[in-house]
Formats: sequence, C-alpha cells, structure tokens
Amino acid sequence: MIAIFICFIIFNLLAFFLPKKLTPLEIYAISFFAYAYGMTTDMILDLHYNLYGYFQKGFQWLSLLAIIMYFPSISFLFLNFYPFTKDLGRKLGYILSWTIFSIVFEWFAVKTDFFYYNGWKLLYSVMVYPVIFLVLLVNLKLVRKIITKK
Repeated sequence: MIAIFICFIIFNLLAFFLPKKLTPLEIYAISFFAYAYGMTTDMILDLHYNLYGYFQKGFQWLSLLAIIMYFPSISFLFLNFYPFTKDLGRKLGYILSWTIFSIVFEWFAVKTDFFYYNGWKLLYSVMVYPVIFLVLLVNLKLVRKIITKK
C-alpha cells in the first residue's frame, strides 16, 4: 500500500513540475471534473453495486485521500500531453498507451491489496479505460468552448 501512495506522490509531483500546456483555468476545471467523475463512478460501482473497492468494503478516509491524489493528477498528465495537433493514429496510440498504463497500474493496485475486486474483472477495465479517456477529452473540449465564449 505504501508503494501505491509513493506512486500517487510521484504523479502529483510530475503534474506540478512538468511544463504546462494547459491554462490554469483548464487545469482547475479538469481536476474538479476528474475528481467528481471518479467519485461518482466509485460511489456507484463500489458502494452501490459492490463490484470493487479500496482496502475493504465501505468508506475509508485513506481511500478518499487516494482518489484526491490520483484522479486529478492522472487526468492532468493525460490531457496536458495529449497530441491535439497530430493525426488520428497518433491520438489513438496515445489513448492506447494510457490504457495500457492504467491496466498495469490497476493490476499493481490489486496485487498490493490497495484495490480489490468483488465481481469486477481487469478485462472490464480494458474496455472502460479508453472510454474514460475519451470522456476527459470531451470535457476539456467543452471547457475550452466555454472559455472562448467569454
């Protein structure tokens, strides 16, 4: 479990120190969206359907801390370096790369008992992660559209 939190710290340090291609307002908007999106998904799939969870069944403060540290930083890192001006193949490769990273990280989280399955399977995540990344992209495009209307 300590290894997972070390990863979260590294993700946040990367998000803080790497060059920013996103504006501060975009970073703010995607961070809160990522948090809300992640919390909503976890409340439904974890707490309501009991398909997976963090540590053990039910709410834990440590899992809330993990969500706060993980979802915004990963969403920022994904979107900050997304190849908006590249061809479709490069964009799909980028999403595939992040999907593979996410699958490996989820597998690691399960192996360290940070995360557990209770009906969920890693195969489901393989299908879900590309959708998650596409939703993050659509959200950023919406944020940019709202910003430019001012």
